[in-house]
Amino acid sequence: MRNPSMLTPIVSIFCLFFLLYQITLVASSTPPRYVPIDDITLDCGSANEYIDLNGRVWTGDFLSKYFPKEELNNLKSNTSKALGIITRAPYSTARISYFQFTYVFPVTVGPKFVRLHFNSAIYPGFEVSKALFTVIAGSFTLLRNFTLVPDYYLPEKTFCKEFCINVGKDKKLNLTFIPFSTTFHAFINGIEIVSMPADLYYKEGIPNLSGNPFYINDDMALEMVYRLNVGGSWISQTDDTGLFREWSTDGNYFKGGSLLPHAPSLKLDYSIIPDFSAPDDVYRSARTMGFNHTENRLSNLTWELLVDVGFYYLVRLHFCEIDSKMTDVGQRRFIIYIDHLLADMDADVLLWTYKIGTPVYKNYVVMIRKKGVEDNSHILSIDLHPRTDTYYENAILNGLEVFKLVNTDGNLAKYGAEIWIDNSPTAMMSKTKKFIAIGIGTGFLVLLFLMGCMVFWKVKKSKRYVSYYPPSRCWCLCWLRLYPYKGKQTGKKTSSLRKELCHHFSLADIKIATNNFHEDLIIGKGGFGNVYKGQIDDEETITVAIKRLNPESQQGAHEFQTEIEMLSQLRYVHLVSLIGYCNEKGEMILVYDYMANGTLREHLYDTNNDTLPWKKRLDICIGAARGLDYLHRGVKHTIIHRDVKTTNILLDDKWVAKVSDFGLSKMDQNNNAVSTMVKGTWGYLDPEYARCQKLSEKSDVYSFGVVLLEVLCARKALNQKLEEEEWNLAHWARKCIERGTINEIIDPYLKGKIAPLCFKVFMQITESCTRDQGIQRPKMGDVVEKLKMALELQENADAEKESINPSGEHIYLDTLSFCIDVTNDGLWATNVHYEHGMTSDSTGIGTGLTCSSFEIDSITSHKAFS
Repeated sequence: MRNPSMLTPIVSIFCLFFLLYQITLVASSTPPRYVPIDDITLDCGSANEYIDLNGRVWTGDFLSKYFPKEELNNLKSNTSKALGIITRAPYSTARISYFQFTYVFPVTVGPKFVRLHFNSAIYPGFEVSKALFTVIAGSFTLLRNFTLVPDYYLPEKTFCKEFCINVGKDKKLNLTFIPFSTTFHAFINGIEIVSMPADLYYKEGIPNLSGNPFYINDDMALEMVYRLNVGGSWISQTDDTGLFREWSTDGNYFKGGSLLPHAPSLKLDYSIIPDFSAPDDVYRSARTMGFNHTENRLSNLTWELLVDVGFYYLVRLHFCEIDSKMTDVGQRRFIIYIDHLLADMDADVLLWTYKIGTPVYKNYVVMIRKKGVEDNSHILSIDLHPRTDTYYENAILNGLEVFKLVNTDGNLAKYGAEIWIDNSPTAMMSKTKKFIAIGIGTGFLVLLFLMGCMVFWKVKKSKRYVSYYPPSRCWCLCWLRLYPYKGKQTGKKTSSLRKELCHHFSLADIKIATNNFHEDLIIGKGGFGNVYKGQIDDEETITVAIKRLNPESQQGAHEFQTEIEMLSQLRYVHLVSLIGYCNEKGEMILVYDYMANGTLREHLYDTNNDTLPWKKRLDICIGAARGLDYLHRGVKHTIIHRDVKTTNILLDDKWVAKVSDFGLSKMDQNNNAVSTMVKGTWGYLDPEYARCQKLSEKSDVYSFGVVLLEVLCARKALNQKLEEEEWNLAHWARKCIERGTINEIIDPYLKGKIAPLCFKVFMQITESCTRDQGIQRPKMGDVVEKLKMALELQENADAEKESINPSGEHIYLDTLSFCIDVTNDGLWATNVHYEHGMTSDSTGIGTGLTCSSFEIDSITSHKAFS
C-alpha cells in the first residue's frame, strides 16, 4: 500500500501544475474587446465551484440564488453524476427530474446569450431512453420534445444549444424544463447567460430574400445554428471577443476544393464594424477559388447546411480581403446566392471596405418553407459564384453565421420531436430501441411518412402532370395539387401576409374580398381568367389583385402551380409579388399585390388613359428589362419567362414596372437551350423558337424587342385588321427600317419629342433584339445598359433645351435617319447618319446601309455632333 505521506507532495505538485496551466491559458488568450455585464455560468446538479478547461469558473446551483423554483417549495428534482470519465464542468453533474422545474435568473435589461449544455451520459436511477422534454424561456419555446440517442460505450458526448433572448424591464429570465409526461424526465447539465451588445444580432432593415426588408426586433428570439470560421481552425470560447462564442471549422459543410489563404500577422482595421463582431482569426483566414479561370466560371464556393423548415433564418457572411494582390475595387467581384436566391449581384469586398485588412459582414434573411408533411429539414446552400467580367474570376469568404428566427407564435422548436443523434456505430444500433421508447412522437412521424407515400402513389398513378422542377420543389406542388387548402386562416395580420412566401387563403376569404366575384370588380381578363380588384381586411385593409382560373381556359393547373412555384421563390422590385393562393372546391386563385396603374398596354393604345411621355416610357422599359435580367442572371438557374408582352408588364402607383404572369415560365438548370413544346403569344413569339422548338433566354429578348416597338409605335404586336403586310409589328418595323419609312409607324404623339441620339440608341436596341437568330441578339443585361444610355441622352438633350428656352416646350424638328449595316451579322451592327433633309433615297447604296428618317430639330442634331 502506498504511503499517505508520499501522496501529499504528488497531489500538491498536480494542483500547482493545474494552477499554472490555467494561469498560462488565461494569459495567452486574446484580451476581451467586450466585457459582458451579465456573465453567469451555472453548473447544474452541483454544490461546488469548478474551473473548466477554458479557465472559466462554474458555480454549482445547489442552494444558490439560482436554485430551481418548484411547486410548493417541494423539491422534486434530483442531482445526478454522469457515469464515465468526465471530470470537467459543467458536464459531470446534472439537474434531472420527472417533474417540471424552473430556474429564475435576475439579470439586466437587454439581449443575452442563453446557452444550454447537455451531456448524453448515463445517469444512475434514470433510464437514458426516457429523456424527453420541452424547454421554455418566458414566452419562447426553445426546445420541444427534445431527446437524444446516447452511446453506451462512449458516454462522454457533450453539446450546447445557444439562443439569443432579449430581457425586458422585469429584469428576469426564466428557464422552465418540462418532461413530456410523468414517465419521462428532463435534465440540464449547465446554463450560461452572457450579455451581448444591443445591436450585435438585433438589426433593422435586413435584406429579405423572400420579401420586404426584415426587422429583428427586441421581442424576437434567435437560435444559433451554425457559426463557422471559414478556412480556419476551431476557435474556443475564451479566444472569442469577450462574448464566449465558439467558432467551428467549416470542413464538414464545404463542398468542393478551394484555396485556404491565411494572413496570421495582418493588422486589422475595424473601421466599418465593431471589433467584437468576430475574432481576428476569422478575418485572417478564408476560402478562395483556384487560379484556373475556366474552372472557376463553371463552379462555386458552396456550403451546405442542414436546417429546419418553416422558419426565417438570419445568414451573416463575414468578409475581409487578405490577399495583397487585391489592390483595386473591381478585381474580385462575385455573386452571392443563398438557398438558390440572389442575395448580391455584385459583391466586392474592396468596394465595401476600400482596403485590405478591413473586416465587414453582410446580413441576409431567407425563409425556408415547409414543402410537404414529411419535410422537416432542408439543405440551405450558400453559393459564391465569380463574375466573368472581372480580372480575378474568384470569390472569397471568411466566416459564416446562421441563426433561426422565432416564429410569430414564439416557437423556435422544429416540427415533431427534436432528436440529437450520435452517429457512432453503437449509437446507430440503439436507434430502434430509442424510437420505440419515444412512442407517441415516433408514431406521429410514421403517420406522416405513410401519408407521404400515399401522396407519391397518387401522383404516380394520375400521370396527369409532368414537372420540370427539381424534386424538392416538385413535392410541394404535388401536395398542393392533391390536398388543397381546406380551412380558413384565423388570427393572421395583414402585415404578416407580406412576410409570408405564399399565404393560403380560403375560398370564403376570396369571396369576401371580391364581393362574391362581382363583375364590377373585374380589372382585367386574360388567358388564365378574370382578374378582380379585392380588399383583404384584418388589422388594416390592403388592396390586392385576385386572378381566378376560368375552367374553360386553355391554361390550367400546371400554369397555376408554375406561377406559385416561381413567384414564391422570387422576390425582386421589378417582379410582381405573389401574396398567396386558394385551391379549394375546384377553384384555383392567385392573389397579388395590386398594381394601381394597370398594364403597360393600357397606356399605349386602345385606351382612355393619358398618353405616356417618352421619358416615362423609357423608364418603364428599363424596369421591365431589369426584371427579365434578374430572371436570366440573378437566380442560380436561368428562368425563361416565355410570355413577355405589354399586358404582362404591370405598373404600380409610382409607375415602377413589374414583370408578371409566370404560368408559362421555364427553368433552365443547365443555362443552355431547352427543347420544349412551343408556348407563348403570337406576335411576340421568337421565330427561332417557333421553328426549332429550342427555348433560351434570347427568346425573352425577342419578345421584349417587340415590347419596345409597341412602346415606340403605340401599335399592337399583332393586328389582323391591318393590311396583311402590316399584321406583325416586328416584321413590319423591319421592313420600314429597310425601306427608310420608320417615321410612318412611330406614335404620332412622340413626333418632335425624341432626341436624335436617344432615338439612335433606342433603335439599336430594338433592331438587335428582334433579329431572327438568337445568337445575334443581345443579353438582357446589355439591353438594360443601352436603355439607361438612351434615357440619359434624352435627359441631356432636354437639359440643353431647357437652358436655351427655360420652361418652354422641347421640340426636335429635324430629320433623323437610322441605318443598319446589313452586311454585318454581329451585335449592335448599327450606324446612324444625320443630315438635314435626308430621306430613304439617301441610303448608302453600295455600302450595305439602309436608313429610315424621322423629323427632328436640326439645331439640336447638329449641336450633338459638333
